[in-house]
Amino acid sequence: MLLLGIDIGTSSVKVSVVDAASQQIVASAQYPDEESPIKAVHPGWAEQSPLMWWEQTLKALERCHAKKAYDAQNIAAIGIAYQMHGLVLVDKDQNVLRDSIIWCDSRAVEIGEKAFATIGEENCLSHLLNSPGNFTASKLAWVKENEPEVYAKIDKIMLPGDYIAMKLTGDITTSVSALSEGVFFDFKANGISKEVINYFGFDHSLFPVINPVFSAHGQLLASVAQTLGLKAGIPVTYKAGDQPNNALSLNVLNPGEVAATAGTSGVIYGVSDQLAYDQQSRINTFAHVNYAEEQKRLGVLLCINGTGSMYRWAKHNFGIGLSYNQLNEEAKKAPLGSDGLRVLPFGNGAERMLNNKQVGAHFQNIDLNLHTQAHIFRAVQEGIACSFRYGFDIMRGNGMNPTVIRAGKSNLFLSPLFAETFVNATGVPVELYNNDGSVGAALGAGIGAGVFKSPAEAFSNAKPIQLIEPNFSVDFEPVYQEWNALLTKQLS
Repeated sequence: MLLLGIDIGTSSVKVSVVDAASQQIVASAQYPDEESPIKAVHPGWAEQSPLMWWEQTLKALERCHAKKAYDAQNIAAIGIAYQMHGLVLVDKDQNVLRDSIIWCDSRAVEIGEKAFATIGEENCLSHLLNSPGNFTASKLAWVKENEPEVYAKIDKIMLPGDYIAMKLTGDITTSVSALSEGVFFDFKANGISKEVINYFGFDHSLFPVINPVFSAHGQLLASVAQTLGLKAGIPVTYKAGDQPNNALSLNVLNPGEVAATAGTSGVIYGVSDQLAYDQQSRINTFAHVNYAEEQKRLGVLLCINGTGSMYRWAKHNFGIGLSYNQLNEEAKKAPLGSDGLRVLPFGNGAERMLNNKQVGAHFQNIDLNLHTQAHIFRAVQEGIACSFRYGFDIMRGNGMNPTVIRAGKSNLFLSPLFAETFVNATGVPVELYNNDGSVGAALGAGIGAGVFKSPAEAFSNAKPIQLIEPNFSVDFEPVYQEWNALLTKQLS
């Protein structure tokens, strides 16, 4: 039995086919080869076309099939992971009404802050576990306020993964985890928040049917099955945001366990059994994939918008013609601390951990007679690691104190220098695993289809491929303190 995982990323779509018995990858592919474009019509805006995601899904699956490593007719279930917080709007005929306002778009910050004050800060935090901030609910309110002709045509709102599932099955569903990431869910009332709905004036009919994360979200349409080379009727049995899914793929399911990722954005994601929240909503709490009213599992999420996106920018502007591996090798030529060059990597929209401020990206202390290409690449990696440390200290202040962090060996964690800098900056060992979001989505589909008795069984064969421990002979603290002083100056 084979399982198909689809990961709708900001940069690309990746698919993997996994053997259910061994839990091993049979084949995988992604599309496109270069990062997908983000439309920024105005400063702070960020949009992508849902149709682009669908076309990329078709292309990625075509590439995967072309490897001829499996019989596509043996694929028995489909799982979907997706970039979180994006707003997708469709009419009654399931036509997309506008481009998706994606996770790093900052236009709705003021709308969310006003809602936070009006609904009541304590009310929001204790019921929603978050400020409405710049999340999906605030993005929908922006459309209602600024594009009333579009809002009037909406039949259903959804997140990016819901849209791909709709294209596959013709059905539109959501989950408690998805509603919570949009800040639509009231954890105390265990339902869609009446306060949010009433404040923004949303109609309850805009929301899809609520299903468990691990459950049937529809069956593959015959017409789509023919296009994809799959069997008609295959169920979509799992949908989750990329960060809860990344945690699942690392078997981070129980209180105290922590996962990290450093893709386009950077995330530290810890699991708690408490309805807890940060008083300033700098870190966020959402329902994890295994959340249930009777057994609460919450994902406490620190998000940094400018991680892989910052490194990509550095590559495109200072490393033209170089691969990321070459960038990483070049970065190792510069010394610890990059000879004083410091980078604040906050140029990808409003940062939640900085109270939704748009600080921008900064290079500080450039010496035209000293600093080289190698210094730039190392300083960017160090600046990203410092931003993780800054956010991790906030998580520590909220009771999250892991003894180890699990991460997939992908994206920035492919750089030994970055992985070591991350560990030395945070002071916490990192276990690296050979997996990714598409594999997690495939195994999630197996859980939803009943192939595995539990999430733990689905990842019973997962073993770390590397353990990186802090090097106490490397004193990174002065670098961090100088970086922190620069950030404090920008925030003042």
